[in-house]
This record gives sequence, C-alpha cells and structure tokens, in this order.
Amino acid sequence: MCNRMNISGYRYEGAECSHTYAYLLPTVFEVLARIAKGESGLRVFDLGCGNGSIADALAQAGYQVVGVDPSETGIAQGRRNFPHLALEVGSTEIDLAAKYGRFPVALSLEVVEHVFAPREYARRVFDLLESGGYAVISTPYHGYVKNLALVVSGKMDAHFTPLWDYGHIKFWSVKTLGQLLREAGFTDIKFHRVGRFAPIAKSMIAVARKPL
Repeated sequence: MCNRMNISGYRYEGAECSHTYAYLLPTVFEVLARIAKGESGLRVFDLGCGNGSIADALAQAGYQVVGVDPSETGIAQGRRNFPHLALEVGSTEIDLAAKYGRFPVALSLEVVEHVFAPREYARRVFDLLESGGYAVISTPYHGYVKNLALVVSGKMDAHFTPLWDYGHIKFWSVKTLGQLLREAGFTDIKFHRVGRFAPIAKSMIAVARKPL
C-alpha cells in the first residue's frame, strides 16, 4: 500500500528549519499563545514534524510536543539532534489518537499539500483533538490574484512543477481548505495569510476548533 501522506521518501539532510518557517512561526506562536491563555506546558501534537526543528522550537518555548512524520530520514535527524523530543515515524494511515491519545492542539505545517487522501488526513487531525481543541494547519496559499501573478511573471511551471519528487500534489485555497475542515467537523475556522501581503501571500494558516 502506498503511504497516503506521500512524503515517506522525502529526505532530510540536516536538522535546520526550512526557510518557510521564517514567515510561518511568528503567527503560529501568536496563535498558540492565544490558545494557551497564559498557561504553561500546553500539549501539542506535531503531525508531519519532518526533522523535528519546529518541535524543538516549540519545546524551547515551553510546549510539550509529540511529533510524527512518515520520513525515516527526517525522524532520524530529529532524534539525532533533539534527543529530548518524542519523535516517531508515523502518518495518518494509522489511528494516531488510539496510539498517542488526544491533545489540546494538533499542529501540521506545510503537510496537507503532500497528502493523497486529504479527507482521511482531516479526520485523523480531528480525532487527535480533545473536545474544544484546535487544529493549526498551514499550506501554500492559492487565490485568483496570486495565480494571475504567477501567469504574468512566467513562474507557473516553477511553482506547480511536477518534477519535485515527493513534492506538492494538492494546491489549496481558503475556500477548498475551509470546506475540507468543515466536512471533518471543525467549526470557528479562521485563516491567516503569511509571507508577503495578503493577495499574494506565500502561505496561509488555518485555525479550526473541534466542538465541545
């Protein structure tokens, strides 16, 4: 059976943060701070944790983090460089809630665009959460103005390239990602656009709540 997260072959050569996190993390930390409401030690499940660099940044900020990723090289790098973290090979093909329990927050950064079966992914994220818990999901932003800018600039092929092994296979808009999350049962869905200005944002961060 193929891995439906489709990133099991994605290779990590080190434990450095991706360049994308420079514009993702400030908003992610703001969102987590609002969820925590001043309480320390908020538990966060990092789905698609890659090489563990973000899990480490969260742990240094006082969050309790459990992370899984289907990339064996990513988890190997994470365990080598961040031995204090709980990182394991895993994906949404298994019942994550049954194995790891439920969390107040499920974080998944730049993952859903790699996933073959996004509805299964969204259901697993929903199941991972406690009642009233929050999903924080980022993905590259797509919308009319940005897509038009890609056409005019001649960068469509580079942006939507099919030549990236284990790369992006889904291209999400606010409308389509919102629909995915609503179908899974989420409510109170809000979007933050990050990187550049809103119409041509690099990514968007969806914050969605599991009903009480």
